[in-house]
Amino acid sequence: MISLQFFTKEDLSEVNYTLDEIQIQYTSTAEMALQRIKERDDQKAFPITIFDNEKPVGFFVLDFGDDKFDLTDNPNSTLLRSLSINPELQGKGIGKAAMLEIDDFIRQNFKTCDEIVLAVNQNNISAYELYLKVGYFYDGKTRVGRSGPQYLMYKKL
Repeated sequence: MISLQFFTKEDLSEVNYTLDEIQIQYTSTAEMALQRIKERDDQKAFPITIFDNEKPVGFFVLDFGDDKFDLTDNPNSTLLRSLSINPELQGKGIGKAAMLEIDDFIRQNFKTCDEIVLAVNQNNISAYELYLKVGYFYDGKTRVGRSGPQYLMYKKL
């Protein structure tokens, strides 16, 4: 069973997996994301651990800071970033199940949030298709990210 919890230091050893050269173009490792939060002393970024039967298997960040305004004008939104699943466990539906859990997690923990936004690299077709399957919309907006053009996607809660 997939569940989400706020990240704790005890989770790091399990989510500190290595991403391959293709995946690292599209997302950050947990360690990199946590370092960015620490460097910025970012009080509006919340690291989240994905669990499969109480074992940490993935990671992402819900960012309520100003970076989201590159994707939306909605002050009650959050930016989903740095999503990854342990490469040894990919292809088992964990990412999809986690994406379906995010809505309820946000509703329970961030009551004023009514939209999730994200940017996905246009070459990351599997991630783009996953986001569509779990209810995200792409309405034609793009931007250039660190690894090329990105689709800007959103989901109303």
